[in-house]
Amino acid sequence: MTRTTAARNAEHRQDKAPLSEKVFQRAFEHSNEGMLVTDSGQLIVAVNDALCRLSGYSAGELIGQNPRILSSGRATPEFYAALWQTLNTEDYWEGEIWNKQKDGANYLRFVRISVVRKVDGSIGNYVANFSEIEANHEVADRLAYLAYHDPLTNLPNRLAFESQLAQSLRSCERDGKQLALMLIDLDNFKNINDTLGHHVGDLLLQSVAQRLRECVRGSDLVARIGGDEFVVVLPEIEAPLAAARVASKIQSNLADSYRIADHVLYATPSIGISLYPIDGSDPGTLLRNADTAMYHAKNAGRNNHQFYTARMNEASGERLAMENELRQAIAAISPERSEFALHFQPQIETVSGRVLGVEALLRWNNPKFGPVSPLRFIAIAEETGLIQPLGDWVIWETCRLVRVMKKQGIRGIRVAINISAQQLRHENLLLLVRGALACYDLEPQDIEFEVTESTAMDNPEMTLSILDQLAAMGIVLAIDDFGTGYSSLAYLKHLPIKRLKLDRSFVTDIETDANDAAICTATIALGHSLGLELVAEGVETEAQRDFLAGLGCDILQGYLYSRPMPFDDTVAYLKAHQAARASN
Repeated sequence: MTRTTAARNAEHRQDKAPLSEKVFQRAFEHSNEGMLVTDSGQLIVAVNDALCRLSGYSAGELIGQNPRILSSGRATPEFYAALWQTLNTEDYWEGEIWNKQKDGANYLRFVRISVVRKVDGSIGNYVANFSEIEANHEVADRLAYLAYHDPLTNLPNRLAFESQLAQSLRSCERDGKQLALMLIDLDNFKNINDTLGHHVGDLLLQSVAQRLRECVRGSDLVARIGGDEFVVVLPEIEAPLAAARVASKIQSNLADSYRIADHVLYATPSIGISLYPIDGSDPGTLLRNADTAMYHAKNAGRNNHQFYTARMNEASGERLAMENELRQAIAAISPERSEFALHFQPQIETVSGRVLGVEALLRWNNPKFGPVSPLRFIAIAEETGLIQPLGDWVIWETCRLVRVMKKQGIRGIRVAINISAQQLRHENLLLLVRGALACYDLEPQDIEFEVTESTAMDNPEMTLSILDQLAAMGIVLAIDDFGTGYSSLAYLKHLPIKRLKLDRSFVTDIETDANDAAICTATIALGHSLGLELVAEGVETEAQRDFLAGLGCDILQGYLYSRPMPFDDTVAYLKAHQAARASN
């Protein structure tokens, strides 16, 4: 299907009025046909919106990739060899190619590829144009779709699952990432099918498929591989327990009742989990091991998840038990009893040595687990949504204790409270803060809110609106863990913040690591140029203090001055500090 060089050259020789680069750009962007441009090394440098819609990939996901990312894998090596031979001799090729969308669906397109050469004759770019093949291919398109999709649920079928899993495993091997495969079997589905009929069973399977899709990311794979068996593939997970969190979410969502054809039905899942690379490195092994783990879940009472590796089951079971204890502890909070308490760590003015404030830090002492590190239970609270009621309690309890401090003669001490991303997004935050301040007869200047850098950058427009309202109330705002996220300095200067808190990870090695010293130096200079106070966390040695003082850091916080203390010890510390300063 190629044209002759002579015909093509004749087209090129036609004298046309020159069009501006802008017109060509507009034509490229607004074409209804998909288009991409690669450099001479065959890496994509530009795509238009039509190709993004067609493929399901965003421009950011395609730029820098080889066009092989669109390949369906159906063409033979001989096909591509012939294509490149034609391109190399004719500078042009056209023909039909099966490509693959991001979700795994295959589609057939008529493709034209042209070579664009530089003045010296070397290859500058390749340009590909993807056009639709009309009605004569509609049946083929449908057949191709059905070849890779389950017709009942429209999920990828076993064939598509095996292909996409193999591709994900190659990617994980190349990048050194982990992957989780979950095999999900519905408990007692056969009874529903046999009792109420296949029609009701089919509707239930469709509902289950929809709920499964809602439980995972767009980049995760959900497939139906037969009967009432589904698989979920989580590529590039940070840690194995990430799979446990998703499995718990799936259990919760699938266990809710289904209203189908005037019946209220329940279909709990038994889930087996295998992990790459510790449980296998190929699709067959991972699926077999997930199947073994799934039967362990059945034998363990159903409606649960089990890892193939016993060690992971222990870790997952401990996490689930801790989540249950956390829920019960939050539900049982009362004025008379609470497993939670606030400790406080002083913040010291560098120049004068005066205590300017304290940071409120949450602690949990559980009857079953004992004292639990905040690094563990805060993460669970954020993943499960429990951070919202827990964070609300922290605000109320902090305000109550500030009132107690004032009654004991301690004044001029501001208490910093950490605010989570979920709290910041919650519509009741402003109302809650006003209520707590009014209840304990406090001024907004008595408290300070610390928001992590990553939280501040999450949904910037909404964050800016909420922070503006808090600042308008008179509450001091600080960016916590600064330097660990990806803040835009242009955005940062628009936030109504007063303080930057330099993350402790940069302070720890400031004496020995030139990079950390440079980061501290630059951050303090940046903060001061924006008119902000700088607070350094994790100050443990006099050398660190002297270094930071030399840079002009305004406030210091860390073990050099005090560990976090219970409330009564904090009051004694502040009283002793004020007495010592009064005597001087």
